[in-house]
Amino acid sequence: MSSPDPSSGHQRITQDEFDFHVDDLDADAEKYRDFVLHVAANQDSFVPLAEHHTPDGAHSYYVLFDRSATYGHPGDPHYLAVHLRRDRQRSTFDFEHAPLPLVPMAQSWLIHRGCPSEAIALTHEVGPRAADDATRALERRLMGDGNRFAMGYSYTRDDPDDMVTLVVLRALDEQAPSPFRVLVEEVAADGDTYTLREGGFPRLVDAWQWCTERHSGTAAPLPPVRPAATAASPTGTSTAPISRPPSRRR
Repeated sequence: MSSPDPSSGHQRITQDEFDFHVDDLDADAEKYRDFVLHVAANQDSFVPLAEHHTPDGAHSYYVLFDRSATYGHPGDPHYLAVHLRRDRQRSTFDFEHAPLPLVPMAQSWLIHRGCPSEAIALTHEVGPRAADDATRALERRLMGDGNRFAMGYSYTRDDPDDMVTLVVLRALDEQAPSPFRVLVEEVAADGDTYTLREGGFPRLVDAWQWCTERHSGTAAPLPPVRPAATAASPTGTSTAPISRPPSRRR
């Protein structure tokens, strides 16, 4: 789900409704500085799409849309996954976070840090909706299949005439079929729906080339993923880099 517009979505979430609940907690100097820099500094720009809190309040999991991302570096991910850990007895907190280009990748990242999968479903209806069963099926795989692929490149274009997110994944299993995958999320021209599709490539250079051609509007249809009896499905919840990305065009 790319670039929801909270001012025109089904349900508007205001900042007064959203709080990390750490104002009365402390952290070590480095961790607190990281939290302020990477999370709290942009808090006014966050729209929560899904969140889960354990009954004891020790853990909170968030999928956030960052409205400020569109004004940042071209192509930056628009979503942030945050896992907060609170120790009420010591009045301290700790956290992990990851900027990610697709909502199901953020959900997967949180699931693999202890969040129940059924608890991190989207709860706030903001932005376009999935257009078809193929999109919904791929999103379910992205949420649930573990760290079998590493994300090496992503680019989110929020041009109203071509709203698209591209993600290149690399298989952690060297024997996996189609070891490089490209995910393509495209928002319809009317902004009401989006599709998510997956293609498989034998070499990184081929995946890069396809992305470059998609940026320029000359790409062929995505090639299918090669089947295998034990084929792994991508999740992109790891973020190991893949050298340099293809040329970026906004």
